Amino acid sequence: MILRYLIEKEFKQLKRNINSFLPRLILMFPCMMMLVMPWAATLEIEDLRIAIIDNDHSPSSQRLVHRIEASRYFQLTETPTTYKEGMAAIEKDEADIILEIPRGFEKEQANGRPASTLVAVNAVNGTKGGLGSSYLSQILSPQSVSTSVRYQFNPHLNYKVYMVPALMTMVLVMLCGFLPALNVVGEKEIGTIEQINVTPVSRFAFTLSKLIPYWLIGFLVLNLCIGLAWLIYGIIPAGSLFTIYLATLVFILVVSGLGLIISNHSTTMQQAMFVMWFCMLIFILMSGLFTPISSMPTWAQCITYANPLRYFMEIMRMVYLKGSTIGDIMPQLCTLGSFAIGLYCWAILSYRKQQ
Repeated sequence: MILRYLIEKEFKQLKRNINSFLPRLILMFPCMMMLVMPWAATLEIEDLRIAIIDNDHSPSSQRLVHRIEASRYFQLTETPTTYKEGMAAIEKDEADIILEIPRGFEKEQANGRPASTLVAVNAVNGTKGGLGSSYLSQILSPQSVSTSVRYQFNPHLNYKVYMVPALMTMVLVMLCGFLPALNVVGEKEIGTIEQINVTPVSRFAFTLSKLIPYWLIGFLVLNLCIGLAWLIYGIIPAGSLFTIYLATLVFILVVSGLGLIISNHSTTMQQAMFVMWFCMLIFILMSGLFTPISSMPTWAQCITYANPLRYFMEIMRMVYLKGSTIGDIMPQLCTLGSFAIGLYCWAILSYRKQQ
């Protein structure tokens, strides 16, 4: 009965703040994340600006230029007459790659000798430069062996299919982690928590009353993200929604528990926000959101095992892309459950009722 009144108090606080910015942020933040981030946070390298110096002016060199123009990875922006002019285009950030076709290019091909070309790449962005030179090398040196490639789980190599489930995870982390932390510290600052401290409300009931509303908010935000992913990008989970909801139920307990722990040890709103942001930043960067965990150094890969965000991100991508079942995600789900139990117990024990 006491728990019911406490939960009712939380929802009345949300209703009282309905005209403030925070409730609007709960809906605006996931919308902005799903509408903007899949386009902005992409590692797809396309439309590389290339400058081609054709010193041969032969049919063979023209065919090579047309092949490059037909590729979706390159955009012909400059046709300088000398290598020096091409380098000037790179220095002015008007080109990313220079291709110089030497004189006698067609003659070397006709004689059966490998025709040499010069490629200069702007490698300020190492990833962009490396991929660009790799794409160009495939056009310059086509393989004579025909290879049939089948892309599993993401047949069109659409990076958004890989990114959108991870962004849903990020939305849940930011909302269900920050809001409980700010809620408790906010009550400390305005003094309402002192009224609860003088009542016989147990620490368990108080902590649980702070988690349940954000469970509901988390599921509301998750459904909103799933709907936007379907409407805008046509992305639907290959697996069961029940599997996603079950994992989300456990994960929200993890991040909300962490938020409550930080709030219990914080005295001001600024302190809680700074500590929570520090933790979230480390979790997001070490979760495999942008950089695959397998590409990290060995010491960094070991640290990721202590990151609960890693396991939920793996679950979301497995269910969305591979259609994984509860049995497939059981190792990650059990690990998240261990985090949830540990953090929730810590949140209960760290809450001290002060008269």
